[in-house]
Amino acid sequence: METIAAISTGITNSGISIIRVSGPDAISVVDQIFYGKDKKSLCEKKTHTIHYGFLKEQDEIIDEVLVSIMRAPHTYTAEDVVEINCHGGSLVTRKVLCAVLSHGARLAEPGEFTKRAFLNGRIDLSRAEAVMEVIKAKSDLALKSSLSQLSGHVLENIRTMREEILRSTAKIEAALDDPEHISLDGFSEELGLQVEQIHKKLLRLIQSAENGRLLKEGIHTVILGKPNVGKSSLMNLFAGAQRAIVTEIAGTTRDTIEESVRLSDISLVLIDTAGIRDTEDFVEKIGVARAKDAAQNADLILYLVDATVGIDEEDKKVLEELTDKKVLLVFNKIDLCKEKEENLTGACQSLEGEHSVASIYEKPCQSLEGEHSVASISEKFSQGLERKYPLFPISAKTEEGISALSNTIRELFFQKELSDQDEFYLAGERQKQALLEADEALLRVLESLEKQMPEDFLSIDLLAGYESLGKITGESVDEDLINTIFREFCMGK
Repeated sequence: METIAAISTGITNSGISIIRVSGPDAISVVDQIFYGKDKKSLCEKKTHTIHYGFLKEQDEIIDEVLVSIMRAPHTYTAEDVVEINCHGGSLVTRKVLCAVLSHGARLAEPGEFTKRAFLNGRIDLSRAEAVMEVIKAKSDLALKSSLSQLSGHVLENIRTMREEILRSTAKIEAALDDPEHISLDGFSEELGLQVEQIHKKLLRLIQSAENGRLLKEGIHTVILGKPNVGKSSLMNLFAGAQRAIVTEIAGTTRDTIEESVRLSDISLVLIDTAGIRDTEDFVEKIGVARAKDAAQNADLILYLVDATVGIDEEDKKVLEELTDKKVLLVFNKIDLCKEKEENLTGACQSLEGEHSVASIYEKPCQSLEGEHSVASISEKFSQGLERKYPLFPISAKTEEGISALSNTIRELFFQKELSDQDEFYLAGERQKQALLEADEALLRVLESLEKQMPEDFLSIDLLAGYESLGKITGESVDEDLINTIFREFCMGK
């Protein structure tokens, strides 16, 4: 096995940089250029110790450093590892790396350190992939999920299911080989219950993979509505910056504007769009078409309505085209309703006095019951539509209602907090596909049991499910797939 080296920190001006070296000759390679005050060789040092000194090349000092010595197998890669802590800065960091490479190490490929940890049996493939998810995490919830997976919860779940499948398969094979001494009487009922339980577990994991995608990529949230209802103002409020131009002129936004934002412990990919209306302006028509396209690809749509105007037939027409989407109906500009002491018009004409949106919003939601509840009011707003939409009265100007809207977005996708013990979200499409393959195989087992098919049919599909689950942990993957996975890692990890 060759000794490899790479810069493990960002190549920029910073306090320190770390060059990681791993392999059978890691310690001797660095020993050739390290000079400590005690003048002892690094090869004589104890494992998991740190040593102060200088790196020199042909009697020229490269940098003042701290060198960490870690001997196999208790290291990240399960090989001998040396980490050189030098001063931060692109020039000095590159010079240190070049010195290491010139004395016997080669430059590591992206993800090669973690790949070696996997190949050397220190971590399974699911934990290896979790390493990269920890690095890429954009929100607190994504980080918690990745750390949970990194701690081995995926491995435990998958390994338990594989062991159950393997025991059942072994019993079938043994009975087929020795039918005189091993009976399968009553086994079909037992196997059916077992496979049904595993099927339910797989369904939960498959659902977690979709949630994992949202955690990893962010919830693609499109702000939709007619011109001049406050879409760009809401975009700027969430982004905390003037990302979109805001004017009193309807139709100011002509194209989609995208921004990643943090919302409590989750991440949103927020997309502002052109106002939807019939127009003869060629450029605006393109903007409207792009807005509708963005809506069709969204995870969530915030449909904005001017609270001083209410919903009209044009709004209803657009909303009826979004029947398969998660939509929150947002009534903006409630501050204007309060300032002018007037109730909402249009869809809100029947709501007066204490029943008006402005008045209702001032009361704690818990105290609103019956016809006065937000849910009830929402139904009145949605009259004439095929489905009911949750209603959120807000002001993008004064920020009223924004907290309630933010909390609902989170709860709409993630119903509960991640537990430190047993909750996680799979974040990879590869893992999701493996789960789907395993589930399909087990559904075939249930079908064969129902049709009372011969036991060898059961054995074939059970093994197919077993192999598919092994793709998640890396026990049933080929070398090409392993190389593809680790090529997506960053250099030095």
